[in-house]
Amino acid sequence: MLMPRGPVLSASNCRALRSKCFLPGAGTASNERRRAFTRSAPCARSTIDNKHASTPLPLEGYRVLDMTRVLAGVWKDSRQPRTSVFVVPESLTCDSDVSESSRAEVIKIEHPVRGDDTRAWGPPYAPYKPGSGLEGPGESAYFLGVNRNKKSLGLSFQHPQGVEILHKLAAQCDILVENYLPDSLKKYSMDYESLRKINPALIYASITGYGQTGPYSSRAGYDVMVEAEFGLMHITGNREGPPVKVGVAVTDLTTGLYASNSIMASLLGRAKTGRGQHIDVALSDCQTATLANIASSCLISGKRDSGRWGTAHPSIVPYRSFKTKDGDILFGGGNDRLFGILSEGLGHPQWKDNPKFKTNADRVANRQELEADIEQISQSRTTQEWLEVFEGKGMPYAAVNDVQDSLNHDHTKARDMVVEFDHPSCGKIKMVNTPVKYSEIQPKVRMAPPLLGQHTDEILGGLGLDASEIAALKEAAVVS
Repeated sequence: MLMPRGPVLSASNCRALRSKCFLPGAGTASNERRRAFTRSAPCARSTIDNKHASTPLPLEGYRVLDMTRVLAGVWKDSRQPRTSVFVVPESLTCDSDVSESSRAEVIKIEHPVRGDDTRAWGPPYAPYKPGSGLEGPGESAYFLGVNRNKKSLGLSFQHPQGVEILHKLAAQCDILVENYLPDSLKKYSMDYESLRKINPALIYASITGYGQTGPYSSRAGYDVMVEAEFGLMHITGNREGPPVKVGVAVTDLTTGLYASNSIMASLLGRAKTGRGQHIDVALSDCQTATLANIASSCLISGKRDSGRWGTAHPSIVPYRSFKTKDGDILFGGGNDRLFGILSEGLGHPQWKDNPKFKTNADRVANRQELEADIEQISQSRTTQEWLEVFEGKGMPYAAVNDVQDSLNHDHTKARDMVVEFDHPSCGKIKMVNTPVKYSEIQPKVRMAPPLLGQHTDEILGGLGLDASEIAALKEAAVVS
């Protein structure tokens, strides 16, 4: 089977590590699991800038072939039928400070002339530095936000030589992620059935709007279409207002997270069986799944949902945002004790003993009266003043901030959620950091988002092509 690449710890250290990974057992199945782990996941060492410098990174040494575009909205092009884009998550690009060959490598395949479509999705753009030799407005903020820690290979698989290159790469990769319409890649022999013959251990994730099967499988559609057709838009927005899409492409993003989780599970499965598999991930399925308790309520009751509630909750009162003198604040009086804290903070401790408000059921029944009373009081002070009133009281509350306020929030800074790094052509750029903190290792932004074709020579050289062969491919417009 395909082995993850990377340096290996000493045999004694590997045995010690593996002994902690499995429960002791004398049975054959237990021994087989140990052997599968030994074969498919050699212990890789990384030197990272923390106190756990010798801790192996979870996915270090794996290779990902990223054949996705945009973010995760499905559409089609007259030249190449394509669908949504999955953002290869940073969990697939674990960082280290050792050589490139010892960490996860994500190779992004882009159109050789225009690149990923998000390169043109602006403004805003990060302008090119003087003397960079590049023309145009710069690198789009959208592209920069979703393509760090990747290498770019500009390649057209309309050319047989381009397909041959992709086959060679697929033979060397652990994971392939694509977002083309079902069956679109068969004519290029880049579908799962073709590639599994080249690499039986390949984990092949297909991300589409509506899946590989079903009456809508051949449909193209953006995130917003799936939000609309599969319930999310109907339950989002003000109570008496029209349906509203979420402010970010949340269905795209949750689909990427489901895909990432499925890839992780498939890697664990491959460690036992030695075989890869095809993963079918659909925006429509993921959107249906994330309806969560709303879907469960409809299934259990057999009734339609209760519609849009704005920032409020259908079953908890008070639990919504209220206007202040200069903005908005959200109060979460989720139970009787918390409502008592809110009542005292607002200067009306008698509310908690009022028969109309004493229990949550009472408050739900008298929602309009109570919420109107709260908002009349909340507008008497600024948001900051209310934050100071409830600080340390043990009740959930929050200011309603815009994005700049969120990025410059004291807590955001304390959690290192904004990082600055050097882009080779744009200079210093700030980006949102990876959100998960690990006790033993910490992924980070180690590679700036690539220029189009920035790593073409390096990647093709790794396949054994010399400079003259690469130059000929560029002359023929196979690569850029």
